[in-house]
Amino acid sequence: MKHNPYKIVQMFEEEIADYTGSPYAVALDNCTDAIFLCCTYLKVTTITIPKKTYLSVPQSIMSSGGKVKFDDIDWKGIYQLSPYPIYDSARRFTSNMYIPNSFMCLSFHPKKILKMRKGGMILTDNEDAYKWFKKARHEGRDEIPYTQDNIKMIGWNMYMTPPDAADGLWLMSSMSKHNEDSIEDYPDLTKNDLFKKL
Repeated sequence: MKHNPYKIVQMFEEEIADYTGSPYAVALDNCTDAIFLCCTYLKVTTITIPKKTYLSVPQSIMSSGGKVKFDDIDWKGIYQLSPYPIYDSARRFTSNMYIPNSFMCLSFHPKKILKMRKGGMILTDNEDAYKWFKKARHEGRDEIPYTQDNIKMIGWNMYMTPPDAADGLWLMSSMSKHNEDSIEDYPDLTKNDLFKKL
């Protein structure tokens, strides 16, 4: 095959990194998986998050082996998964938004600022983490045919497809330089049976 279709994913990652001011960007299928991978990479223990947030955030923490503590935190656009340098940035997407020494998890969706069908991204300046995320999102594989690879780590099927990346790259061509945070009135998760015990 003359052209590798996954090259468009790399181009989209480079575009997002340049726009946000992040040294590295790793494309994923959604923000939930971005949070899961960050928690898994950092081997989190207990994380404090707002009790009003999207319900997959505590589920990602729990799935990675961490414990969740809810707090009455007022937030807009972005919040930290305290005490770790992980940020749920699902409601923020604007130029030069990257926070140094952090892992920022982005969400792309029709209800978000970058209105892709679906997608996520991890922004980081940590080269080792970047390399780990690239493998972890794609079954532990290098970016070569798996029949030629020697798999050495557990990974997950969380990569972004070339059509989604092409959609995102196209939308970035008309993206504003500065965007206001998007707003969502999230319910109190502590009222759900799954989280009451926490």
